[in-house]
Amino acid sequence: MSAAVKSYAAVDLGASSGRVMVGRVGPDSLELTEAHRFPNRPVRVPEGLRWDVLGLYAGVLDGLEAAGAVDSVGIDSWAVDYGLLDADGALLGNPVHYRDSRTEGVAEKVWATVPAEELYAATGLQHAPFNTLYQLAAARGSAQLDRAERLLLIPDLLTYWLTGEQGTELTNASTTQLIDPRTRDWAHGVARRLDIDLGLFAPLRHPGDPAGVLRPEVLEETGLAGPVPVTAVGSHDTASAVAAVPAGGERFAYICTGTWSLAGLELDAPVLTEESRAANFTNELGLDGTVRYLRNIMGLWLLQECVRAWGEPDLGALLLQAAKVPALRSVVDAGDAAFLAPGRMPERIAEACRDSGQPVPATPAEITRCILDSLALAHRRAVEDAQRLAGHAVDVVHVVGGGTRNALLCQLTADACGLPVVSGPTEAAALGNVLVQARAHGLVGDLAGMRRLLTRTQLLTRYEPRGGTQRWQAAQARLARY
Repeated sequence: MSAAVKSYAAVDLGASSGRVMVGRVGPDSLELTEAHRFPNRPVRVPEGLRWDVLGLYAGVLDGLEAAGAVDSVGIDSWAVDYGLLDADGALLGNPVHYRDSRTEGVAEKVWATVPAEELYAATGLQHAPFNTLYQLAAARGSAQLDRAERLLLIPDLLTYWLTGEQGTELTNASTTQLIDPRTRDWAHGVARRLDIDLGLFAPLRHPGDPAGVLRPEVLEETGLAGPVPVTAVGSHDTASAVAAVPAGGERFAYICTGTWSLAGLELDAPVLTEESRAANFTNELGLDGTVRYLRNIMGLWLLQECVRAWGEPDLGALLLQAAKVPALRSVVDAGDAAFLAPGRMPERIAEACRDSGQPVPATPAEITRCILDSLALAHRRAVEDAQRLAGHAVDVVHVVGGGTRNALLCQLTADACGLPVVSGPTEAAALGNVLVQARAHGLVGDLAGMRRLLTRTQLLTRYEPRGGTQRWQAAQARLARY
């Protein structure tokens, strides 16, 4: 191996599993291997749904031990959730899961003080009931929040345990609904009006900033030889995934697929119009001054929950059967908050079809086809709406993340959008994580340089649209009537 090649550990935490990946990066090489994978199982306790953050941290330590010698460590995860620390730096209870019911009805109470239109104009964030802002409003007056001296988003919490240093990484902070996307700083006016103490947050960090070194105790537990620096990356996994979109000079849309589908554009400035708010688009921050202008779609969570309810059948066989089911027979709104909570997903999808007067899917294959058609239709709507609202046309759609393994979904997305789909890489968040660390060490250049390296080194698949988009237009119109 060339002396110019360096190794980086990417801790990538998803809503259902975590992994520690090792990326080996050289001037013209990029290889990614899995060192350790571990489950992420939320736990329902009497007070609600919680993350097992200690189990996640144990998985991170095991993964770093399995990774062996590395030149740096970076952490990314899902957004919005956080841990609270007391004056001694001790965690005050397990972090609340964003699917917990505590934020039900909270948004309306917040809007009574800061109307939704003003909140969007100030923060550019789409309405989602679990945004950090609403979680903090729901927690007001609780014993934990009253005792808290520090709030750390999940990647920053784990970084603190690894290094003893506290910070708030910007791309993830932009999902709290407390950041102004124009200034890329806190939305002080919003926080003041809602009586939210921004002093709870540690100082902002940017992707590529140093975030400390592994503590001696961590070195001992993992068997690593220090010093091992920790580097702030795009710690919101979508920020890392979008950084790993292997785009060249073409005008592109992206869809980050996994438990969620995040579909949109990469822009130079936020879109803060009332029309954008009504369309429920969000302006989150990305690398190098970019804005991730996107819509959150429920994603493969719908299929994951069904597969769990069906007793974990073979997914490959199920997708082959679904491909034989007639297209667009029944569709549901894949962005509907009614599908947010876990449990009874096959029945809930069937009920939604019945309530809208459509044929009711009965078999696993029929329900699977309904889900995939619905996701492709939601992808189409998001890509169309983003172009219109931002005045930014595209020529190709890049699909990255776990959904790239689902060839049927990728093909249906190409068909629905009427645009070529380039699928890959699958481990986009981990690759974006690794590349930001490598850039901090001078191995790669700007964002365009990172993407050129991805294009040269990663396996990509291209799907051409089949036929016209008329039937998708009809299905979209049909769904809009319900």
